[in-house]
Amino acid sequence: MNPYLDIILRSASVYLFMLIVLRIFGKKELSQLNTADVILILLISNSVQNAMVGSDTSLLGGLAAAAVLFVINFTLKKLMFKFPKFSDFLHQKPEILIHDGKLDFKTLGKLNITSEELQEAIREHGVEHFSDVKLAMLEIDGNISIISGNKNLRQTHYKRIKRTKKSVV
Repeated sequence: MNPYLDIILRSASVYLFMLIVLRIFGKKELSQLNTADVILILLISNSVQNAMVGSDTSLLGGLAAAAVLFVINFTLKKLMFKFPKFSDFLHQKPEILIHDGKLDFKTLGKLNITSEELQEAIREHGVEHFSDVKLAMLEIDGNISIISGNKNLRQTHYKRIKRTKKSVV
């Protein structure tokens, strides 16, 4: 077998495997990575490298694997745009977590989101109590969007930023 065809098939297999695994484990895992999540990503990338290129450690082998990943990703995005049902299959739908101040415990349980995690998210959006939330949704990218307010609805979008240690003076 041609060594580059082998790299192409291996890389495509690893990409599809990772796509399926991320689909199974859900969108919550894609947002707000903690230290353990970063370590997991690094270890996964290291573990699948040999599965993609085998014993070929050449520059061309690595470039071939990277090119395959870019082509597959580009192709999948085009297919998802052209075929909404395919996109629905690959992407999960946004989930309502709070509606008019009422928590949806069934959805929270299904998504493994604790009330503490949800409370943290609404505080990050500047809202103090669940009862002040008109709508809280887990978006397809794993972020939680909050709409709050009584007469003047206010939507905020908060994306966690890297926290730095503050120096004590």
